[in-house]
Amino acid sequence: MKKYLSYGMAGGSLHAFIGAVHRIGAGFDGIAALKAGCFSRNPEKNQECGDFYQLDKERIYSSFEEMAQKEGAREDGIDYVVISAPNNEHYETAKVFLQNGIHVLCEKPLCFEVSEAEELKKLAQEKGLLFCVNYSYSGNNMVKEARELVKNGYIGDVINVNAEYLQEYLVDDIGKGDQTMNKLSSWRKDPAVAGISNCVGDIGSHIENTVSYITGLRLKRVAAKLDYFGQPLDLNANMLVEFDNGAHGVFCSSQVCVGHMNGLVVRIFGTEGAIEWHEEEPNVLFVTKKGQPMQTYHRGMAYVSARAAEMNRLPAGHPEGLYEAFANIYKVWNAAVLKKANGEELTEKELDFPTLDDGIEGVKFIHAAVESSKKDAAWVDIN
Repeated sequence: MKKYLSYGMAGGSLHAFIGAVHRIGAGFDGIAALKAGCFSRNPEKNQECGDFYQLDKERIYSSFEEMAQKEGAREDGIDYVVISAPNNEHYETAKVFLQNGIHVLCEKPLCFEVSEAEELKKLAQEKGLLFCVNYSYSGNNMVKEARELVKNGYIGDVINVNAEYLQEYLVDDIGKGDQTMNKLSSWRKDPAVAGISNCVGDIGSHIENTVSYITGLRLKRVAAKLDYFGQPLDLNANMLVEFDNGAHGVFCSSQVCVGHMNGLVVRIFGTEGAIEWHEEEPNVLFVTKKGQPMQTYHRGMAYVSARAAEMNRLPAGHPEGLYEAFANIYKVWNAAVLKKANGEELTEKELDFPTLDDGIEGVKFIHAAVESSKKDAAWVDIN
């Protein structure tokens, strides 16, 4: 029986923020080890990262394509690849690894076009491979608790959703075109690299997925107004949304809201109660039952659900954050890849990571929001 996994990375060089978070998350539980990579198209940066992690020189590859082909042919090849390259690399990179029989964990958004996303799903199914799209906030402990509360009917039927993701870091770029491209986000405002959207694609997609994960609902249509402020891609978006159960909601994503660092807030209102979660206070969940005062649920306490307890990593009062959220995604993912390798059947709980279907919904949402804004916030169906 296989007990440990090896993985490779496409992108995520030594000084890339998200690459480091992936490596920490993947190795958090000691189940998976980094064995191969093409960390950058820049030869020096690529070699630097491979040397830092003491990889065999023959497994530091000059291209994603070479890595997929050679690792797929090795008897001791990687079990999966982590794609943390910029958006425009996702589709082709995921495709070539799937073609070579390697499971894929890919950063969001999955790709640029819905047709590409559906092609990846078909290929993964034909090859019998697992595919995770890294919507990381679904790994947060209290997001899982919120999901359990909704699933068990604690707040009744969902009738309204209010969610926002507010940042300020691009406010100085308003009206200045490419002259003041923020170094933290220069490629995110380049349509050739980021795709058709910056703000909605980068953080608005997290709202869509987190709400969908908690409620179990899918978006039916959206009416959106995107603001560009002289930039090639959007910096701000306000959206009305309708869900498949008939409920409505409001989403707001912005990178120009002064005073907000990383303010993802999700509020779910039901016929019997409400729940509220703040990403910057990830260890608590605010729960209100109709006719009762608001309660504060704390991560790690005896009253949380079995699922939240199962994903708990530290005693209550010891903060868990982004690294642990990533680690929880990888905890479920690594267990699923191991069971798959050992020929075991996977249960619904073992598939509790963001799937290709979630990635497809994200791509559809981004396209619908951009199309709606072009039509002066007209309702656009999410097909």
